[in-house]
Amino acid sequence: MDNNFEKIQELLRKKADFQARLKLIAYDGTPEIKEVSGKKYLYVRKRVGSRVTSTYIDVYSDELYQLLLRSNREAKELRKSIRRTDRQLAELGFSSGELPERVIVNLDFARANMKANIYSQAVLEGVATSFPQTEEIIDNGKVNGVTASDVQKILNLKHAWEFILDNDVIQCESNYHILCHIAKLVNEGFYSEGGRIRGVPVTIGGTSYIPPLPVETNVMKNINEIINSKAAPIDIAISLCLYTMKTQIFNDGNKRAAVIFANHYLISKGEGFIAVPEDDVPEFKKLLVAYYEGKDNEEITEFLKTKCWRTF
Repeated sequence: MDNNFEKIQELLRKKADFQARLKLIAYDGTPEIKEVSGKKYLYVRKRVGSRVTSTYIDVYSDELYQLLLRSNREAKELRKSIRRTDRQLAELGFSSGELPERVIVNLDFARANMKANIYSQAVLEGVATSFPQTEEIIDNGKVNGVTASDVQKILNLKHAWEFILDNDVIQCESNYHILCHIAKLVNEGFYSEGGRIRGVPVTIGGTSYIPPLPVETNVMKNINEIINSKAAPIDIAISLCLYTMKTQIFNDGNKRAAVIFANHYLISKGEGFIAVPEDDVPEFKKLLVAYYEGKDNEEITEFLKTKCWRTF
């Protein structure tokens, strides 16, 4: 089992990725056409337990019908991939263990607040959407009056949050590989290799700080040292978050990946979650610049602990 640890972790990441993608499909089911008084209407038929449900979608159009067919094919392929991954995990001797009660409650707590957390992260990234618009994008994958780029960022955040809130993934160690996969998810559609360590110089707007090129072995070592310290879980989560942001490990999406990575660790310990409230974003950005430039005297850590840490 120990020799297969890395293989198991990779399969668990893939499985959670497939499950998150499945949840992103707006119309999951077999399309059917019903004719009433000479007019055609589109429905989606789906089996839920022992019942078969039929959900009305819209008036028939060839374009919408083809979309429903593509969604149905994609959902079938994802379910097939999940079953195949489960078989591979079983062959490696993996069986999902029972989560501690507090972690289960924490997962429910985080899921219940996921839309608000995604909105907070979108505000931090300068995404110009209201909360109702963000909610509409999360639920339906689109909304009028929002750029395609902003829609993609919000969907990517949803994808990444669903990944870390998977029951199997939350049992994985919070390590460099998990962080890279989170970065890949938040950069999807913007970078083909969004989870690969940065290999080019970058600058950060609003600060004179220029992060040096990260070295993978050093990044892995530093993350392990943070996690293996004897600090309280909230302090470790904050350190992971700030280290990822300041190091600028990836070409883009570092703040998004950092917050979600820190929450993977914090939730796995049953210690709540971190989210920067909308009203506190300006103060956080100011403190972050001071932290980048070495002018911070633990203010940002105290800020995150007192204003952004949510417990239950």
